[in-house]
Amino acid sequence: MLREVTAVRYVTPLREGGSMPGLVEGDDHRLYALKWSGAAQGRKALVAEVLAGELGRALGLPVPELVRIELDPVLARSEPEQQIQEQIRASGGVNVGLAFLSGALNFDPLCFEVDRQLAGRVVWFDALIGNVDRSWRNPNLLVAGGRLRLIDHGASLIFHHHWAGAAGWARRGYDASDHALARFTPDLAVADRELAPRATVELLAGAAASIPGELLVDEPGFAGPEEVRAAYVERLAARLAGPRDWLPEFAVPAGCDEVTR
Repeated sequence: MLREVTAVRYVTPLREGGSMPGLVEGDDHRLYALKWSGAAQGRKALVAEVLAGELGRALGLPVPELVRIELDPVLARSEPEQQIQEQIRASGGVNVGLAFLSGALNFDPLCFEVDRQLAGRVVWFDALIGNVDRSWRNPNLLVAGGRLRLIDHGASLIFHHHWAGAAGWARRGYDASDHALARFTPDLAVADRELAPRATVELLAGAAASIPGELLVDEPGFAGPEEVRAAYVERLAARLAGPRDWLPEFAVPAGCDEVTR
């Protein structure tokens, strides 16, 4: 389950991305990039953020801590911009926060090096969750303390926007042609051998259990949050169970004996 934090101070908007997260201080005296439940992207962006993020963390990928943040709309009083005030007021109650990495740098594939194995694990993970928001234009990667960090997974798991057609998503291929790590020739063969056996139904269910129930209520076609969680697990398990023909291909550098698949 996500650790629970109460926002005690609104600091400033983080003017990146369509959802424009806000920097808030929690009652634990730590800073978080808060993803608003009242943003235009809606609750499902937060659901994807939690499920994908916790799944990535469980697989050993460097995703910063995610927390459940309780927000009092009264904090909007410290924001002078009306549009952001309205977003804060619309987000009272449960929101999702990502641990703020002070001093982190935005990843630029032309300025940083990433080894093939780590690149392979990240691309494998993005292919599993169908993350369409990791391009070189908008990597959603940070470098903090010399380490790569994965952030912003709200655009993944797009099948949940149309549950009636979700079954077909299990075989949908992943286009990594403009992936931020494509230039490092990700080693997907090694990543698949390492991560696929770890992505058990139990691990998927643990990640799904982290989704706050308030974000899953009133989902059309489901009796309650537990049924929605089970549906996420079913879809991801089906994607893992079949042939992993959804993985992208990369040209193998000269001198490499292993075919990357």
